[in-house]
Amino acid sequence: MSSACTCFRLRRASRRVTQIYDHELATVGMSLNQYSILRRTEREPRVLGSLADELGMDRTTLTRNLSPLVDAGLVETIRGRDARQRMIGLTPSGRDKLTAAKPCWQRAQATIDTLLGDAGMRRLHEDLDHLDTLLRGHLGEAA
Repeated sequence: MSSACTCFRLRRASRRVTQIYDHELATVGMSLNQYSILRRTEREPRVLGSLADELGMDRTTLTRNLSPLVDAGLVETIRGRDARQRMIGLTPSGRDKLTAAKPCWQRAQATIDTLLGDAGMRRLHEDLDHLDTLLRGHLGEAA
């Protein structure tokens, strides 16, 4: 049975896609959320607020997701230029974990790519990026 609710359809598809990534990443003891955080802190430490925004999470959710990564020694909290500014940086162990996880992520990505094909992936990415831009504008206006 199909639903007219856009949110339901997006969340259902998102959960199924996430299951594919989580299944592959489980071989290195990682979830997709954890991989995404490590991947986005790979190049340089990130300000907590901007990292949360890029991931589409609120700061509280990001902090909750960071806790096991900090406990495992994969990321560390770093003070920014301003003492009130919290930054998240990848540790050497985090870099090693990310290196081990990349082939798992690539296998999951290849599965999704194969299912949708090149044109389907391009269309999906364009539509999702467009929707994200529209929603950011809408939410920014509502604030």
